Amino acid sequence: MNRPSQGFHRTSLALCAILLLSALAPGCGPAPREKLVIAIQPTANAEALAAESKEMEAFLEQRLGNVDVEIRVPTLYAGVVEALRFDNAQAAFMSAWPAALATKHAGAEVALAEVREVVIGEEKQEKPYYFSYWVVRKDSAYKSLHELKGKRAAFPSPLSTSGYVMPMARLAELGFVSPDEKTADPRQFFGEVIFAGGYAQAWEALKQKQVDVTIIAGDVPETLYREVLASTRILEQQGPIPSHVVVFGRSLKEPLRSQLRAALLELGEPQRRAMMRKFISGIFVRFEESTSEKHLAPLQKSLELTRLQYTETLR
Repeated sequence: MNRPSQGFHRTSLALCAILLLSALAPGCGPAPREKLVIAIQPTANAEALAAESKEMEAFLEQRLGNVDVEIRVPTLYAGVVEALRFDNAQAAFMSAWPAALATKHAGAEVALAEVREVVIGEEKQEKPYYFSYWVVRKDSAYKSLHELKGKRAAFPSPLSTSGYVMPMARLAELGFVSPDEKTADPRQFFGEVIFAGGYAQAWEALKQKQVDVTIIAGDVPETLYREVLASTRILEQQGPIPSHVVVFGRSLKEPLRSQLRAALLELGEPQRRAMMRKFISGIFVRFEESTSEKHLAPLQKSLELTRLQYTETLR
């Protein structure tokens, strides 16, 4: 039997050593995937949002390259702020008031503002802001807000920027309410206050004469908005009210920060609008670049006037 020469052994061993060192050397082989977690404010059923997020995850992974994108839907609004604060999420889709909390408590920054189809007055427009309005029935005897002292009012929700924070700020501007030791209270002016659970429910309460005044906003479904305006008179308006935003957390670094911004701006292309209207809001048009200072300024002013606190407590 022929035996291999010593030269062959030495060559084989050297080749094996080179291959082993190459496999162990930094930068060789596939690079580990970077993790990107995006939190979504739970504006709808969390399970439904989680299921619909798969298309968004796939789109972002295609655009971002070697990045593992995970979209999470906390069960509470404050859970999004918490995720950003403790670096459990690097970005988030949020409405204005929680976004203001994220900038304050988590050091997050508004990167993009949502441009939406809203109705301002009677005209449908594409804007990153809108207005809300104090309204009474057309047959109401009340001609101004000051005549409603001691009367009945319906707010859609104590968590609503357009339906509570901004209207309360307007009451404060008019001198009808003012912060006590903690926050302004609508009962400082109105005799009875209800939180109806939404704009449609608040309108129903006004329509049924259960209250004397309520609020409607230009970002509700257009059919509801026009129905309300056709049957009411506007006493006051407040705004501009900032739309929803994308915020970036402190732990989102370059170049992924810029890459994510560019990918999200692509979501305004017409062929992706259906996905975004299912996932983000039914009136989504596109994102535009913005900042916390620019986009949230009217809300920050209203919060200073009223000292209103978000009802979900941060740990």
